[in-house]
Amino acid sequence: MLFGHNTNITIAGTVYHVQTEDRGISNALIDTTVYCRGRVLHRRTDNYFDLLPLDPAREGSLKARLDEQHRAVLDAMRSGALHLKPPPVPGQEYPKQQPPPQPRVFEKPLMLLLANPTGWLKGKHASLKVLVSTPDGIATSGAKVILRVEGSTGPFELSAASGSDGFAQLEFEMPKLAGADPAIFIEASRGTAGGHLRFQLRAKPRTPAA
Repeated sequence: MLFGHNTNITIAGTVYHVQTEDRGISNALIDTTVYCRGRVLHRRTDNYFDLLPLDPAREGSLKARLDEQHRAVLDAMRSGALHLKPPPVPGQEYPKQQPPPQPRVFEKPLMLLLANPTGWLKGKHASLKVLVSTPDGIATSGAKVILRVEGSTGPFELSAASGSDGFAQLEFEMPKLAGADPAIFIEASRGTAGGHLRFQLRAKPRTPAA
């Protein structure tokens, strides 16, 4: 049985849509996504492998866990613990494009690997799965993963967190590209450790190398 919630929440006059759903036992994931004006601004994904195989009692535990995750994201948004910058109102003029900021330098390295180098873009919908790990291949959970689209007609940034398996899922609608050298830049950080991944885009985006 699949469970889910959809809630509209207004913060400082801006309406956000929060959706939490069970991805099914083939994935065993509880996925919460925050949308605003057609863009994905935040995503939280947790697995429930410990509840498989499901039975009536475990289905009750799954529903309770899904309810709590949905409520936790809403509470974090209301309290300001989860601060999300809304995208510009359609038609709003953007300031002159600034050069992208320089990547941060971290004390310890983290490795970023694009796990789906093919098929990540379908039409305008992008779905990037990024693995965050230490240099010796140990998955890093709880890393903050930030994605920017450089060369878009306006500022574009979203964030996610890596799960217990080290993977972070970044889904969004590709913005209009205007710069000479558009690119996707991804940064992952946890404490003093961090790393970067960057690949170029073209007018008709091709599949990036891993």
